[in-house]
Amino acid sequence: MLELKPLLLGSMFALLVVSAAPAQVTIDVSKITCDQYVLDKVTDFRTITAWLHGFYSGRRNNTVIDVQELERIADKVEEYCRSHRDMALMQAVETTLGETGRLAPRSKPNNRRDEN
Repeated sequence: MLELKPLLLGSMFALLVVSAAPAQVTIDVSKITCDQYVLDKVTDFRTITAWLHGFYSGRRNNTVIDVQELERIADKVEEYCRSHRDMALMQAVETTLGETGRLAPRSKPNNRRDEN
Protein backbone atom coordinates (compact mmCIF):
# COMPACT_ATOMS: atom_id res chain seq x y z
CA MET A 1 0.00 0.00 0.00
CA LEU A 2 2.88 2.35 0.78
CA GLU A 3 4.21 1.86 -2.76
CA LEU A 4 0.92 3.06 -4.29
CA LYS A 5 0.95 6.47 -2.58
CA PRO A 6 3.72 7.99 -4.74
CA LEU A 7 2.11 6.54 -7.87
CA LEU A 8 -1.31 7.90 -6.90
CA LEU A 9 0.09 11.33 -6.01
CA GLY A 10 2.11 11.45 -9.23
CA SER A 11 -0.97 10.56 -11.29
CA MET A 12 -3.06 13.24 -9.59
CA PHE A 13 -0.34 15.84 -10.18
CA ALA A 14 -0.10 14.86 -13.86
CA LEU A 15 -3.86 15.24 -14.26
CA LEU A 16 -3.77 18.69 -12.70
CA VAL A 17 -0.95 19.82 -14.97
CA VAL A 18 -2.62 18.47 -18.11
CA SER A 19 -6.03 19.94 -17.26
CA ALA A 20 -4.47 23.35 -16.56
CA ALA A 21 -2.88 23.53 -20.02
CA PRO A 22 -4.80 26.01 -22.18
CA ALA A 23 -6.56 24.54 -25.21
CA GLN A 24 -5.83 26.07 -28.58
CA VAL A 25 -9.06 27.06 -30.27
CA THR A 26 -9.48 28.25 -33.83
CA ILE A 27 -12.62 29.93 -35.10
CA ASP A 28 -13.78 30.30 -38.68
CA VAL A 29 -15.36 33.75 -38.41
CA SER A 30 -17.11 33.33 -41.77
CA LYS A 31 -19.29 30.63 -40.19
CA ILE A 32 -20.39 32.60 -37.14
CA THR A 33 -24.08 33.49 -37.23
CA CYS A 34 -25.64 36.64 -35.85
CA ASP A 35 -27.30 34.52 -33.17
CA GLN A 36 -23.93 33.17 -32.04
CA TYR A 37 -22.49 36.69 -32.02
CA VAL A 38 -25.33 38.31 -30.09
CA LEU A 39 -25.50 35.53 -27.49
CA ASP A 40 -21.69 35.08 -27.10
CA LYS A 41 -21.98 31.41 -28.11
CA VAL A 42 -18.58 31.24 -29.82
CA THR A 43 -16.42 33.60 -27.80
CA ASP A 44 -16.70 37.00 -26.20
CA PHE A 45 -18.27 39.46 -28.65
CA ARG A 46 -15.44 41.96 -28.04
CA THR A 47 -12.92 39.48 -29.42
CA ILE A 48 -14.98 38.97 -32.57
CA THR A 49 -15.65 42.71 -32.91
CA ALA A 50 -11.94 43.47 -32.67
CA TRP A 51 -11.14 40.79 -35.26
CA LEU A 52 -13.82 42.09 -37.65
CA HIS A 53 -12.57 45.65 -37.26
CA GLY A 54 -9.03 44.54 -38.01
CA PHE A 55 -10.15 42.47 -41.00
CA TYR A 56 -12.08 45.30 -42.65
CA SER A 57 -9.45 47.89 -41.70
CA GLY A 58 -6.85 45.70 -43.40
CA ARG A 59 -8.94 45.69 -46.58
CA ARG A 60 -8.78 49.51 -46.52
CA ASN A 61 -5.08 49.66 -45.51
CA ASN A 62 -6.21 51.52 -42.41
CA THR A 63 -3.95 51.13 -39.37
CA VAL A 64 -5.82 53.59 -37.15
CA ILE A 65 -8.47 52.57 -34.61
CA ASP A 66 -11.17 55.14 -33.97
CA VAL A 67 -12.62 53.77 -30.73
CA GLN A 68 -15.85 55.76 -30.99
CA GLU A 69 -16.39 54.59 -34.57
CA LEU A 70 -15.71 51.01 -33.50
CA GLU A 71 -18.35 51.29 -30.78
CA ARG A 72 -20.88 52.74 -33.25
CA ILE A 73 -20.13 49.94 -35.72
CA ALA A 74 -20.52 47.27 -33.04
CA ASP A 75 -23.84 48.78 -31.91
CA LYS A 76 -25.16 49.01 -35.45
CA VAL A 77 -24.14 45.43 -36.34
CA GLU A 78 -25.57 44.07 -33.09
CA GLU A 79 -28.87 45.89 -33.69
CA TYR A 80 -29.06 44.42 -37.21
CA CYS A 81 -28.10 40.94 -35.99
CA ARG A 82 -30.83 40.90 -33.36
CA SER A 83 -33.43 40.89 -36.13
CA HIS A 84 -31.46 38.61 -38.51
CA ARG A 85 -30.35 35.80 -36.18
CA ASP A 86 -29.76 33.18 -38.89
CA MET A 87 -27.59 35.41 -41.09
CA ALA A 88 -23.83 34.91 -41.25
CA LEU A 89 -22.16 37.62 -39.17
CA MET A 90 -19.80 38.75 -41.94
CA GLN A 91 -22.76 39.04 -44.31
CA ALA A 92 -24.56 41.13 -41.68
CA VAL A 93 -21.52 43.41 -41.37
CA GLU A 94 -21.35 43.89 -45.13
CA THR A 95 -25.12 44.42 -45.41
CA THR A 96 -25.14 46.90 -42.56
CA LEU A 97 -21.97 48.80 -43.36
CA GLY A 98 -21.20 48.06 -46.98
CA GLU A 99 -18.39 46.00 -48.51
CA THR A 100 -15.72 48.02 -46.71
CA GLY A 101 -17.17 47.33 -43.28
CA ARG A 102 -17.11 51.02 -42.45
CA LEU A 103 -19.88 53.27 -41.28
CA ALA A 104 -20.94 56.02 -43.57
CA PRO A 105 -19.86 59.41 -42.25
CA ARG A 106 -22.37 60.91 -39.88
CA SER A 107 -24.23 63.80 -41.32
CA LYS A 108 -23.76 67.01 -39.40
CA PRO A 109 -26.91 68.44 -37.85
CA ASN A 110 -28.26 71.54 -39.42
CA ASN A 111 -27.47 74.34 -36.97
CA ARG A 112 -29.00 77.17 -38.97
CA ARG A 113 -31.36 79.41 -37.14
CA ASP A 114 -34.76 79.90 -38.56
CA GLU A 115 -34.99 83.36 -40.02
CA ASN A 116 -38.25 85.20 -39.67
